[in-house]
Amino acid sequence: MPPRSETSDDDAPIGRRGSYSKGVARRQEILDRALEVFRERGPEGTSLRRVAEEIGVSHGALLHYFSSREQLLLALYEHTEKHRHDLRGHEEMARQGAVGNLVEAAGVNVNLPGFVQLYSTLVAGALEEERTETRDYFIRRFERVREQTADRLRRQQEAGEVRSGLDADKLAALLVAASDGLQTQWLLEPEVDLEGTLGLFTELLRP
Repeated sequence: MPPRSETSDDDAPIGRRGSYSKGVARRQEILDRALEVFRERGPEGTSLRRVAEEIGVSHGALLHYFSSREQLLLALYEHTEKHRHDLRGHEEMARQGAVGNLVEAAGVNVNLPGFVQLYSTLVAGALEEERTETRDYFIRRFERVREQTADRLRRQQEAGEVRSGLDADKLAALLVAASDGLQTQWLLEPEVDLEGTLGLFTELLRP
């Protein structure tokens, strides 16, 4: 799974935020409770009506903030990822190399209950033609993560920490793919040494 963007996203929050502070707080409360529903029932059991029932609001009240199940799940991912970003810390992220950043991010991901499953559900949904909002969201997200990873690699190449002569953009795409693929394996088989396996790239890329 790609690490959290280091810079502020230019995308507007998914769904409606609410007009006043009370509305913003209510939206956050709904997302906190919706994540609990997702963890307990999985993607198939996380419908708008089910979430509304579980958190004690009307279906119409939920529609005030999210127009569809797709939008709710996207907002849920965005909401959880911001919490994930806070756990990591901006300064710590800025100091890390490309591989170290991916390893540390993956460690945070698997310790947030339901987060990897939510991400996998959304990425799979993005491949379906009708899921245009999800598809557009993750296309932009992968572009940002690849760019940020490539920038880290170039800085490390200049510092003599990563082999020169390797195309940083292609290498970034490969590292992101490895991170995503290993987290999918971990989701199916938690015994997979996710962080240790990703960390091997440090040795493979050493000058």
